[in-house]
Amino acid sequence: MRRAGLRPVTRQTRAYFAPVNRVSGPTAIFDPSKDSGFELDAAPAPWIDLGWIENFQRTSTSRIEALVGGTAGAVLGQARHALGARVDFEFRDWGKLQMALAGGAEHMNVLATDPSASRAGSGGIPLAAAPLLAGSTAEELVLGAGGIAGFHPGDLVACDVDYAQQVGYVGSGIVAAYVKNPVDVRRNADYVKRVTFNVGRVAQVTQTSLLLTQALPGGAPAAGAAVQKVMVFVDREGGAFLQQWSGLFVAEEESGGRVCFYYPGLSPCTVKAEWERESLIEIQKPIGALALRASFTALPTLDGNDGAVVLCYRSYFPASGAAVY
Repeated sequence: MRRAGLRPVTRQTRAYFAPVNRVSGPTAIFDPSKDSGFELDAAPAPWIDLGWIENFQRTSTSRIEALVGGTAGAVLGQARHALGARVDFEFRDWGKLQMALAGGAEHMNVLATDPSASRAGSGGIPLAAAPLLAGSTAEELVLGAGGIAGFHPGDLVACDVDYAQQVGYVGSGIVAAYVKNPVDVRRNADYVKRVTFNVGRVAQVTQTSLLLTQALPGGAPAAGAAVQKVMVFVDREGGAFLQQWSGLFVAEEESGGRVCFYYPGLSPCTVKAEWERESLIEIQKPIGALALRASFTALPTLDGNDGAVVLCYRSYFPASGAAVY
């Protein structure tokens, strides 16, 4: 009885991701002293709930090497070398962020195009965007009486600024791509809206606004933003840009304590020369569920308490009344 509650029992692992500031580093910190009551169904900002995942596996690639000395070549000590770690799992839910993380590169919003536009793998020349008006928020996009024409409940919409020929990272609130040369994106004013993560679904159309089912993940729209209808999401095998996010994985407790794995920085990797991007989970032949396979390399960060180089924090919240060991 004294040792009751020491065995964590869980059903599945749940994944949460938060955007990383590509200039200054992680923006989301999982602090065990403050987040012991982390609500799985109402994750605090900036964490985004990406649902239950399967086949979650953490692998350490770090090595501990012996320091030898003396005439006998005896081990005098040990040192950690080639610090590295990897995370692999399957998304069972499909969405824009799940596809972007599993694909690893720029993720595209295929914008609504004129029927006469030329065909293109990520969408042709889109219809004109509707400028956003003052008073807009992350949940309400104010377009005015004339601007709402063509939008309907259920539509997907992208909301971001026009591309202004700048180089560097683009995307409001969440970095979505990197532009090295404006010529690469054909100086297209709609490029930021093609890649932005500020995408939502219209729940209701009022006389002047679009009300969204969920708040835009990148937050309130920037000044000068505009709205375009999104027809479908596309990712591509290729592209120079690599996604980078903070990750939090929670093994929810059925009994015993809760276990959390916090990665300040995750970037996509491949586990071998050839690997499957999707897998088919059989339900009942010929019916199956398509899962997105994802693999990440953990990026290092410094712990402010002692300056240690860290890849991941594993937290264990003991069950109430459980023994310490």
